[in-house]
Amino acid sequence: MVFKDGNLAVRELSSKRYKDRDDEDMARAGKKQRFERNFGFLSMLGFTTTMMCTWEAVLFCNAIAMADGGPATLLYGFLFCWVGALVTAASLAEMASMAPTSSGQYHWVSMLAPKGQAVFLSWVTGWLDLIGWWANTAVGVYFGATVTQGLLVLNYPSYDLQRWHGTLLCFAGLVVCVLVNSVGAKLLPKVEGLILILHIMGFFAVLIPLVYLAPHKDASYVFATFQNDSGWSSNGLVWLIGLMGTNLPFIGYDGPCHMAEEVINASVTVPWCMIGTILLNGTLGFAIVVTFLFCIGDVDAALGSDTGYSYIEVFYAATKSHAGATVMAAIPAALVICASFGFLASSSRLTWAFARDKGLPFSDFLSHITHLKITGSDLPIRAVLLCAVITGIICIINIPSSAAFNAMISLTTAGLFASYEIAIVLMFMKKVKGEKVAYGPWTLGRWGIPINIAAIIFLTIAIFFSFFPQGLPVTPVNMNWSIVVFSGEFFLGLGWYLIYGRKIYNGPIIEAGVGSSEEQYTISSQE
Repeated sequence: MVFKDGNLAVRELSSKRYKDRDDEDMARAGKKQRFERNFGFLSMLGFTTTMMCTWEAVLFCNAIAMADGGPATLLYGFLFCWVGALVTAASLAEMASMAPTSSGQYHWVSMLAPKGQAVFLSWVTGWLDLIGWWANTAVGVYFGATVTQGLLVLNYPSYDLQRWHGTLLCFAGLVVCVLVNSVGAKLLPKVEGLILILHIMGFFAVLIPLVYLAPHKDASYVFATFQNDSGWSSNGLVWLIGLMGTNLPFIGYDGPCHMAEEVINASVTVPWCMIGTILLNGTLGFAIVVTFLFCIGDVDAALGSDTGYSYIEVFYAATKSHAGATVMAAIPAALVICASFGFLASSSRLTWAFARDKGLPFSDFLSHITHLKITGSDLPIRAVLLCAVITGIICIINIPSSAAFNAMISLTTAGLFASYEIAIVLMFMKKVKGEKVAYGPWTLGRWGIPINIAAIIFLTIAIFFSFFPQGLPVTPVNMNWSIVVFSGEFFLGLGWYLIYGRKIYNGPIIEAGVGSSEEQYTISSQE
């Protein structure tokens, strides 16, 4: 007779229970298990936290908020978006627990929408989600590339900064992301844990020397200053437009949803990771916001820096050293490239899932799973490559327009937030009407309706004002072209759907060989 260690027996029992729950969730969703479940709670929390890279994004995009309202927009706008992200993530987490599959929002919409609109709303939600994730990946590599250019300007004043240089660097970053998501995919859970440690250590490596070395502003400047130099006559409008810069640090908390089929005990782990990353990243981000405002020094010099990034100028003014400023500025740049690993992973899983359900052109080709002998992993390599190519195309808009940065941010915000809002509105309507909802083990309980309402209000504001130009007068150079790019991508997909896609897309499919269940999730139009 073999006696097992008590702790080992408990772990094995827990693992079996989690596996049974994951198998049941997949069966209820009508999906086959295609990937190995490598992510636990800590590795997925690290994945989500480093992917959002909130405190790093505050440094990258603070110039938008500072240009539209100054400290009042950056500080109070950040708090507003933090609360908005929390109620939105909570609303999504409830649905993620209900159906933890890579499909995410479009699967939930198919479950919640009225019978006659379920298929179309599901497709629209999936396409909007894809637009947002493709743009989000572009934002990540764009930051890494253009900060590198900024450091070249800082250290080599003779360097002639050209936007096409930045686009080539974006392509280089994408190559690294593809390699990590293919030959390095087996190590991704462990790598994400390491990056989480670097994410937190990097925070202190930047915060401490900045607080110690930089000259400090008065508290009145940080907490009670509003500046309107944008040309818009309404201060309230200016503040709302500036939210584009404070929303970006909280983009991507639905990432775990699209990795759910690779997460152990997904119906519990995924929701808690979504909430946990908002709380952790929000805390670090707010600390950086306050520190940056106290230590900004010469505001005009920072915002007008030849490097293209105000935080590089602030670091240089604090350290009075090219080497010191370069090391400090390179930390968030390196971390955002690491975050792009997660961006590409999430966007590729969503692309693969949508193709699996016949929601994309060439779905049979894109839904293929490749077995990599070098790693022994089954991966959606074709979806990874497609996402990388589309991301590269988006990065090209950096060449003709200096406002490409704002356009990418707006695309991310509009695409992702619109997909969130459709799902949350439908869930809210179900609750208000008192209709039955197949909740998972993670629920909002009696707080569900007020939290859903708060999320809907926040998302509506964020989407609407993400398309506004930053200032007046509007010119072809400073125009926020995101509405054009967003509309083009949306109607291109809609054209395909109306001509051909509606004949083959019937919502999330029930895969052959999956056992049926009384509680199996079905699409309203198929009931």
